[in-house]
Amino acid sequence: MNKIYPSAAHALEGLVEDGMTIAVGGFGLCGIPEALIVALRDGGKKDLTAISNNAGVDGFGLGLLLETRQISKMVASYVGENKEFERQYLAGELELEFTPQGTLAEKLRAGGAGIPAFYTRTGYGTLVAEGKETRQFNGEWYVMEQSLTADIALVKAWKADKAGNLLFRKTARNFNPLAAMAGEVCVVEVEEIVETGELDPDQIHLPGIYVHRIVHNPNPEKRIEKRTVRS
Repeated sequence: MNKIYPSAAHALEGLVEDGMTIAVGGFGLCGIPEALIVALRDGGKKDLTAISNNAGVDGFGLGLLLETRQISKMVASYVGENKEFERQYLAGELELEFTPQGTLAEKLRAGGAGIPAFYTRTGYGTLVAEGKETRQFNGEWYVMEQSLTADIALVKAWKADKAGNLLFRKTARNFNPLAAMAGEVCVVEVEEIVETGELDPDQIHLPGIYVHRIVHNPNPEKRIEKRTVRS
């Protein structure tokens, strides 16, 4: 089975429909699937629910989909750095499901592992717990959180072999493996593609069974979210 597609647009062809849930890897602007997000924007599908650690910045990353009003709901742990997000949310134009960062990671991991729900102490007694089941274990109160799955996962990796086995580079690993596991279909953009068998099996971060489509993006922009230099 050939998993390699000639462009991001081709990799998303026939997959995305209005109203779908999309899990997107990345942390801030680190390790985001830049080319796939642009292709998703250009595809024009609307009313999307986006699951991601945060919402990019104005004019880049998921911020592009906010500008075109393609996202109707965000499931995220941080939404700063984006004025358009703020404007839409405060105007009641965008639904937001705030989730503590560690809980969001576990919700994606559990969804990918087929675990429907789990208990966590995080958020008990706060707005996060409103309307959710709570239960006491060993004298401590816990909140039950339901897992997350997505119709499509958009992922960024450093290197892939042709079977879809992935390596992530340093902190760009972040939410990418979790998003990949949670997606019914996983599309990944990578900087380098090698022959199957070239990657050391002991070094593979995500096995190719989770990956359905691959696109080569050898020169991503890799913006820095907040550049700090000496005066």
